[in-house]
Amino acid sequence: MRALLLITLILTGLGVAIAGPARAADDGRGACRAAIDAAERIERLPRLLLHAVSLAETGRWDASRKASVAWPWTVNNGGQAKYLPSRDAAIALVRRLQAKGETNIDVGCMQINLKHHGTAFASLEEAIDPIHNVAYAAQLLKRLRRDTGAWAHAVGQYHNAGWRTRGQPYWRKVRTLWVDEQKRDYRKRREARMRAARKRRQLGRR
Repeated sequence: MRALLLITLILTGLGVAIAGPARAADDGRGACRAAIDAAERIERLPRLLLHAVSLAETGRWDASRKASVAWPWTVNNGGQAKYLPSRDAAIALVRRLQAKGETNIDVGCMQINLKHHGTAFASLEEAIDPIHNVAYAAQLLKRLRRDTGAWAHAVGQYHNAGWRTRGQPYWRKVRTLWVDEQKRDYRKRREARMRAARKRRQLGRR
């Protein structure tokens, strides 16, 4: 019920921004970020932390935005990540891997592992969908924070239970991305305020 409520809230908050175009515009740009922004607000996560985790998981360079963007149609098997061009292509790849007996498969914006978390979703299509994928990741990260008592350990365990071997290095990676994204966000907000101030001055002179 809790997961359903969260998903409903995200759908309501985003309207057609995700429910329609995220599936229709299969280039995927912006699909992860829109769902993440909503999930961070709803779950009251530290601003941009889930976003930083998504970049560590599926980030790839977008020349048009001059920034790394989390990619929803990402599939990882055995440490080999593939960035597929569309939702259908990603689902088809997972089906082929499963037909070969592969079970350790990560999917979607937040690279949810189907072997360990697949039962949280009604279908593969739901697991890879940006809204459901991000909603589950947000709840998982929040639960790990509650269990471990620290965001650093929560992020580390999101990646791997072994803190010293893999969790801690992963947290350092995410922390660097988090700081960079906070700086980027600050610059964007400052530029927006400056543009708004210039516009007000121009209107005042008329």
